[in-house]
Amino acid sequence: MTFGASLLFAKSLIFPRAEKKSSARRSLWGALLCIGLSIVPLIVVLSVTNGMIQGMTDRIIGLSSSDIQAYISPKLPETAQADTYREYVKNYFNIDGVKEVHPEIGITALAAGKKMRTGAQLRAVNTDIFIKNQAFKDLFTITEGDINDFAGATTDDQVEKKAVIGQKMSELLDLHSGDTFRIVTIKTVNGKQSPKLTSFKVSAIVSSGYQELDALWIFIPLETVYDFVSLSNASFTVMIGTGNSYSPDLVRIQKALKTKYGKYANFYRWDQVHEAEFENFSSTKVMLVFVMILIVLVASINISSAIVMLVMERRKEIAILKSIGATPSGITFSFILTGVSCALGGLAVGLPLGLLAAVNANEIVHFIEKAVNFFAKVGYLIKGIPVEEIKIIKLMDPAYYLQTIPVNLPISQVLLISIATVLLALLVSIVPSVKAGKEKPLDILRKA
Repeated sequence: MTFGASLLFAKSLIFPRAEKKSSARRSLWGALLCIGLSIVPLIVVLSVTNGMIQGMTDRIIGLSSSDIQAYISPKLPETAQADTYREYVKNYFNIDGVKEVHPEIGITALAAGKKMRTGAQLRAVNTDIFIKNQAFKDLFTITEGDINDFAGATTDDQVEKKAVIGQKMSELLDLHSGDTFRIVTIKTVNGKQSPKLTSFKVSAIVSSGYQELDALWIFIPLETVYDFVSLSNASFTVMIGTGNSYSPDLVRIQKALKTKYGKYANFYRWDQVHEAEFENFSSTKVMLVFVMILIVLVASINISSAIVMLVMERRKEIAILKSIGATPSGITFSFILTGVSCALGGLAVGLPLGLLAAVNANEIVHFIEKAVNFFAKVGYLIKGIPVEEIKIIKLMDPAYYLQTIPVNLPISQVLLISIATVLLALLVSIVPSVKAGKEKPLDILRKA
């Protein structure tokens, strides 16, 4: 049996000339549809998960630690004043590959607004960090106020107590641009510790798109922290940017920094500083992909059952073909082609639908949210619950996810999924196809 003859027989199995009812064909088309429908959520999950993880990763790296973070010993004499601290960190530019350095002093404090208090991480930074730090420029969105007001907080004569806060923190404390709030810290005087209240004016409110970060940070001028905070519990750090967070050259830069400046500082790459978070991201992604692949596997098994039914329906044709010289391998190949064609058809249906759904993920989520809230509102009103007590339902709570879903189409992973789907279809088609090739024509014709 020639290759061409096997192709013609496979074509007749999929598109028979005689229009008659066939349970096997319906099963075959059903398997095709199942594969297509299973591919759609797999692509959407991969795209959304990749986008979410990449978006969170970029924000955690760019806004928190940068590519490399230096932890400076408070015993270093240069940390005693803001000016000498700035001059010290400029030395890091001597290392090849270092593009940005931003000194910082961090301390845990309590922020008190109009209605409530909340814990906060004070980050004393250069007032021009929102202008000179590329990650801050790209990832922070100014929702209220003027960031230039904060940049002008430091003058030759005095340092104004101004601050930049996250949008979520502004909501918690009921603050707006121009409002004044208080920061509660611990001040040590003559060996005794006591709380100290310091008032700050909100210069600007910013949003990173990730509420977990927006609810935590308060940015204040670097000079200010020396005036009202006991630095014995403060952490002196430096954000070191290299221009490429994922470059293998980070290891070399880290080693060079340790070699030259390791006496008073420890240097860690971003993947070391945030190791726990990124392991959590990776395990979540792997688990989601594993579940989606199981769905594709179940859909592929339908191909096997469809081919079994097809073999049973076409036993006479198989007997006739073998009687006139068709080989077992030729018959087997025809049925394998049928199973693989079913998988390819499923991909042809699922891939474009999956990519289309992934690109419009934000619109789809918003539409579903509106529908869910509409029906929930109707249900609450029927129960007699007042409208003002009805809470809006969020499918993806921005407290735990990014406010806007970043879509990152994983082209290489989509290609891998396509190849895996075809291989799965090939594997599940082998056993019933081999049995079809071993059918004995004399036994079939006697029973006919």
